[in-house]
Amino acid sequence: MPYAAAPAILLDLDGTLIASEPGIVSSCRAALRSLGHDTDPAMDIRSIIGPPIEDVMRYLLGQFGDDRVTEGVDAYRQDYGSRGLLLSEVYDGIPEALSRMKKEARLFLATSKRETFARRILEDKGLDALFTGIYGSTPAGDIDHKPELIAHIIQQHELDADRCVMIGDRKYDVTGAHANGMRAVGVLWGYGEQAELESAGADRLVVQTAELADVALGMVSSTER
Repeated sequence: MPYAAAPAILLDLDGTLIASEPGIVSSCRAALRSLGHDTDPAMDIRSIIGPPIEDVMRYLLGQFGDDRVTEGVDAYRQDYGSRGLLLSEVYDGIPEALSRMKKEARLFLATSKRETFARRILEDKGLDALFTGIYGSTPAGDIDHKPELIAHIIQQHELDADRCVMIGDRKYDVTGAHANGMRAVGVLWGYGEQAELESAGADRLVVQTAELADVALGMVSSTER
């Protein structure tokens, strides 16, 4: 088959490959403090991991009647880039799953996290060499959301959406894939609930990381829906 038609697997980062909650929550709290807001320890920041940080900060600041989203995002990124990103941990079984998938498909990271942060995390965890491409949000802001990000990856690498699958833990991964004619696998070890992924229309759900490679490779080897 032509190389451009070779199967490809796109993967989210937070909640899919890494448990990023400690760093994200810590940096969100640091950003809010920098704007003069004391955060309630019970504030549920974990549940909003997944969307672009601009959307997260808009939601968090909205609880204080504060519209300084740009300042909040800047403060978050300063804290996250200096210490928060290194608090992430790779889920058990993910390195093995990635290595297995790479033998039969090209791997692309597709995250709403700033691309520079995502690249540093993968390098820190020794996973960067497994990916053909690492893609995330950029200062231009044109590919911050999953539909645009996935479309960008498809265009850049001339991918056939029928020979691809998107893997993620939130509804944004599923809807972003479907917006581009791509199937989506929802994983249940991350930050999204099963009901959320089912409601979004995930084509498959995976409970254990040990099952991920078989499910993903089975889907990209067949165009049956």
